[in-house]
Amino acid sequence: MRHTLAIDQGTTSSRAIIFDAELGVAAMAQEEFTQHFPDSGWVEHDPMDLWATTAATCRAAMEKAGLKAGDIAAIGITNQRETTLIWDRETGKPIHNAIVWQDRRTSSMCQDLKAQGYEEKVTECTGLLLDPYFSGTKVAWLLDNVEGARARAEAGGLVFGTVDTWIIWHLTGGKEHVTDATNAARTMLYDIRKGEWSEEMCGMLGVPMSLLPEVRDCASDFGMARADLFGAEIPILGVAGDQQAATIGQACFEPGMLKSTYGTGCFALLNTGQTPVTSKNRLLTTIAYQLDGKPTYALEGSIFIAGAVVQWLRDGAQMIRQAPETQGLAEGADDTQNVVIVPAFTGLGAPYWNAECRGAVFGLTRNSGPAEFARAALESVGFQTRDLLEAMQSDWGATGETALRVDGGMSASDWTMQFLSDILDARVDRPKVLETTAMGVAWLAGSHAGLYPAMADFAKTWALEKSFAPDMAASTRDDKYARWKAAVAAAQDVPA
Repeated sequence: MRHTLAIDQGTTSSRAIIFDAELGVAAMAQEEFTQHFPDSGWVEHDPMDLWATTAATCRAAMEKAGLKAGDIAAIGITNQRETTLIWDRETGKPIHNAIVWQDRRTSSMCQDLKAQGYEEKVTECTGLLLDPYFSGTKVAWLLDNVEGARARAEAGGLVFGTVDTWIIWHLTGGKEHVTDATNAARTMLYDIRKGEWSEEMCGMLGVPMSLLPEVRDCASDFGMARADLFGAEIPILGVAGDQQAATIGQACFEPGMLKSTYGTGCFALLNTGQTPVTSKNRLLTTIAYQLDGKPTYALEGSIFIAGAVVQWLRDGAQMIRQAPETQGLAEGADDTQNVVIVPAFTGLGAPYWNAECRGAVFGLTRNSGPAEFARAALESVGFQTRDLLEAMQSDWGATGETALRVDGGMSASDWTMQFLSDILDARVDRPKVLETTAMGVAWLAGSHAGLYPAMADFAKTWALEKSFAPDMAASTRDDKYARWKAAVAAAQDVPA
């Protein structure tokens, strides 16, 4: 039992990664699944796609590594956060498709609650803002819009979960209805200071508390994966939402350490230690991880569209065939053009939190083509990250040199990371192991099983692959960022 199995259930694909006793990657399997867009601003997943691809990739990774269940010390699970499912307590049958974190269908509900003066209470209790991004209003929508759902929920016949809860339910054959503190903290139903589900928040949204899973530490006993799945039972010992898992995998264990993950969206977390810091700049106060019953807090900035803007170039605009093409195109773009893409396809995240804003392109000329679009798409990720970093520095009050640890698919692009360093005027550090999200939960599960070292020794294993230092004239940096700010302001003035 010298390996761990990390399940990384993401927004566009499910992955399973086998880590060995030294936390090296032994095998990996990945499978994409269909995205559903039933209406403007709506995003859904078929719950059974999430489970089927998870189970299939776990088996495939074990087969690639030549391992059996008896070789696996523990399973760790990381997941797309806020995505919301409700299913029958007895049969396990979902009542509706999963409503994805990107979905904006509850915008009007959030506006109504803001008008009633609830946002301050929401922020004080949960650390979050009143926004469709979070699970709470999605749960309320399902209860109010699926026929018979509210009556079944009030009778105790239904259960709610984020994706981790859904996966654990299936792994354990319905024996465990549980989550961890990091996923609970993203629901808008959890009091992050008291460490318990909030009656006040549930009452505000009309959510029966019988729907809610039990909340446990990130490293804890989450049940046993069924023997019929993998040939023998395997303990599930680690769970964290994907961005918190990346924070752990990047060993950001000291207050002031900062990481940013570039996947479908971009998520930056700043460790603030044992004290929850309330943002004055509309960032989120959240739980970075919880061990031995003690939460460590973070400030988080969330960008809805990062890697997804490259997917749009490929699938929507059809300007590229494969995502890696963007780097070469960006390098060859016309420097005299100043094309700016505001990728607000599902609204703007932090620090704007404008659910009604939609995407826009500025600065087009007759000569603008795929190269200029590619560069603007990659630059938009850097601009949005600067928005977050400036807000974090203001809230945290820290001074001095900032170093950003990066991971996720887009961090593999040298061009994008160099632009990020340039526009931030800060060092950007890319680790040797980019699978930090999966590694974070592998360490949680494996350390709980006694396979991996404790936190301090684990932090020492973090290794740098490449560092990017700013190399852009201050005047160029200022001009580019000013154009971005003007474009964002203009995009928000256009009705959705």
